[in-house]
Amino acid sequence: MTSVSREQGLARLAAAGQTSSRPALQARGLVKRYGALLATDNVSLDVAQGEIHALIGPNGAGKSTLIQLLSGGLAPDAGSLHLHGEDVTTWPMHRRVKAGLARSFQITSIFPRLSVEENLLLAIQANATERFGMWRPRSRNLELLGQAHQLADGCQLPRSQWGVAAGTLPHAQQRKLEFALAIASRPRVLLLDEPMAGMGPEDTVALADLIESLKGQLAILLVEHDMDTVFRLADRVSVLVYGRCIATGTPEQIRADESVQKAYLGTGHDPVSGASPKADARGQGAAA
Repeated sequence: MTSVSREQGLARLAAAGQTSSRPALQARGLVKRYGALLATDNVSLDVAQGEIHALIGPNGAGKSTLIQLLSGGLAPDAGSLHLHGEDVTTWPMHRRVKAGLARSFQITSIFPRLSVEENLLLAIQANATERFGMWRPRSRNLELLGQAHQLADGCQLPRSQWGVAAGTLPHAQQRKLEFALAIASRPRVLLLDEPMAGMGPEDTVALADLIESLKGQLAILLVEHDMDTVFRLADRVSVLVYGRCIATGTPEQIRADESVQKAYLGTGHDPVSGASPKADARGQGAAA
């Protein structure tokens, strides 16, 4: 099979969005309570088609709860969610996936005992509308194999790793594989929950390159603690603190926002250069 560039592979596999004035994903007044704890407090958020919209905030701010509400892992106590104009508030997760909403997880979610190739084949087959034949081995289906190899090339998974059990891959390669599995569903909206977690500087840059290559192809909501990555990738940034969205704007506007400086970025974040605070929020425990 002829190798394709990362940009070509991802562009072919990502679902190019329809040009529209309405948001790809629109949340209005989302509320989630756990007894007396208000995890999300009347959160409203728009993610435009083709943009990368970052969601930042301290640990315990409600970011992961919000991702669960958006993906269908949790039902809101109040509020609504629209996907490309359709009300999906009560839809279960699998139905949202079929409608074009995909997500990654803080903790890597792959099939560790299966090979990289088998992981990709399963993901592609699960989201295919055509029939591939239930008695025919996936590994002998040239159409499926072609799609899997194209996806692997696009996500920088080298051919030397295709036959390797996914659970034995280095952490950074597992994160790339999970990213590939999310793209395999051909989403129109992609939710990325701390994709850089546990990665070193070089691997963080490589994964950021992959995410950036999808800009304009689909809507991406990126939850991330790495501020250098956020300010590099994001078209807009929303800040969540104690379950409330306290600010939304361009990276430049967020850098200069005094309320954001006090609540999250801290005095160590240079509003001009965008340099990250020395004390990164990563390593303080999983964000909620």
